[in-house]
Amino acid sequence: MGFVTWMNGPLISFVRVVFDLSDTTAFLVPMVFYFSYFLFSLPASFLARKLGLRGGLSTSLLLCAAGVALFGQFIAIRLYGGALSGLLVMGAGLSLMQVVINPLVSLLGPPERAAQRIAIMGVCNKCAGILAPIVLATLVMGDIGSISQRVQDATDPMARNAILTGFVHAIYGPYMTMAAILLVTAIGVAICPLPDLQAPALPGLRDSTGHIFRPHLVFGIAAMFLYVGVEVMAGDAIGTYGQGFGLPLSQTRFFTSLTLTAMLGGYVAGFVIVPRVLTQERLMELACILGGMLTVIAFLTHGYVSVLCVALLGAANAMLMPTIFPIAIRGAGSWTPLASALLVMAYSGGAVIPQIYVALKPVIGLQTMFALLVLPSYLAILIYARRYGQTGLLPLDQER
Repeated sequence: MGFVTWMNGPLISFVRVVFDLSDTTAFLVPMVFYFSYFLFSLPASFLARKLGLRGGLSTSLLLCAAGVALFGQFIAIRLYGGALSGLLVMGAGLSLMQVVINPLVSLLGPPERAAQRIAIMGVCNKCAGILAPIVLATLVMGDIGSISQRVQDATDPMARNAILTGFVHAIYGPYMTMAAILLVTAIGVAICPLPDLQAPALPGLRDSTGHIFRPHLVFGIAAMFLYVGVEVMAGDAIGTYGQGFGLPLSQTRFFTSLTLTAMLGGYVAGFVIVPRVLTQERLMELACILGGMLTVIAFLTHGYVSVLCVALLGAANAMLMPTIFPIAIRGAGSWTPLASALLVMAYSGGAVIPQIYVALKPVIGLQTMFALLVLPSYLAILIYARRYGQTGLLPLDQER
């Protein structure tokens, strides 16, 4: 999941060169990818109920394999719309995976050690996220700065086309290999001796009386929307942010890995601190304050210092989603699967907020637009943490 998700950052630079795109059009990569969570999360919840958790995981891997193969195939023939459709299919697979993976890992052993198993999975996710941009940038993109310059210097359309054709074919083999690995993994999950666990019951939407939409869930969905937008700004948009200072493509293609490294550090620190030193809700408040301070410093500085501050937002972001999720679903009882699906739908913030950024930064300015989007987001999440972090709630099915 981590490897597939965090390839989007360097892919933005890749498609910009290959298809000669503007920032707005290139940022359709994360927009389509994260919008798929909005489209497919609720259907994924019902599908998980039908297939069981193991069947749902295997199916999600098959969908990811199909999406990766489609993306690689359409990139190789330089059809941008087709490549985006591959990302949409990939996002559908990851939506299903998000719905089934945490319950599955939670149930595959003693319940008192479920958090430890999920933490190990989270560390693996972040490590894969660090490696993905490095692998893609090194093995596939090569010296993208030099290739971009050669394309710009080529006056003959046939020569320019030959350069780009050779460049895009470098992505075909790695993507087909990744699709094959996902396919083999899907088959392995389907035939391995895992228990055939079932997802918790998902109440029918027509039975809802609206009681599930209590304030801590409604505002939790909004907080999740803002959080994922900020996470994508710090992770996937950091390359574009660095290029705005004139930093070379040969360096900016690795910037997503810097953010993920900071995020891994924050994740491990949170694992050590909570609950020995601080509650997770208190750490969430401090993370929002740290994120706001780093954003202000990024606004006041330039070049590598400003980029480093954006990368360090990964450390601040590390403890936000793990805390927003349990606060938002607190007391949901048998409605927990539906509440979780609604929160996963809010991942679409990663589609909307970066797109606003690239659309308005030419008018308002690179750093000003970044601050105008990120600072209010941290403030809203901080207010949510302070208002609902310590609220105790009965499950819905125990309320009278």
